[in-house]
Amino acid sequence: MNRRLLLALLIPACFGFARSAGEEADPEKEVIGSVKVTVYLGTNGDASAVGPRAKEVPAEIAARLSGEQKLKFSKYLELARDQRMLYRIYQNWSEPFEPSNEVMLRFEPQSNLDKDTMRLDLELWLSRKKILKTDAAMTFGKPLLVLGPDWKGGRLILAVELSPEKSGKP
Repeated sequence: MNRRLLLALLIPACFGFARSAGEEADPEKEVIGSVKVTVYLGTNGDASAVGPRAKEVPAEIAARLSGEQKLKFSKYLELARDQRMLYRIYQNWSEPFEPSNEVMLRFEPQSNLDKDTMRLDLELWLSRKKILKTDAAMTFGKPLLVLGPDWKGGRLILAVELSPEKSGKP
């Protein structure tokens, strides 16, 4: 066999350019939905320490947040938002304050309970330290509200929503 032909066949295989038919349909890389993470700040005082990126939340969201006893504050601000694809097998990360890793959420699907509900393993990380781990049964379109720690004169509130739509950042 000609050396050039042999090299032409070996180089793509060595660098992963050649794919077999089984690799294209890898079930581990299957996108099964998306997760939207919204970070709010609830405060009873002055929220000027948050900075200019914060914006007022609509009245219906403020009413939803204040409807929960532990989430009652006089003012709510939206700090950040992120939407990521949810892969069947892999750990998935959301970084709402990207490129900062001050607040991160790790989520991994565990099981489908029915066609509208999925069990997710969720972890909240602040400044590279895991501060919360939970196993939550989540229904598509119904956000899970997580009361976070004190932060810049208020309390962080994370809304984690599962969606069957398969869009978002990888």
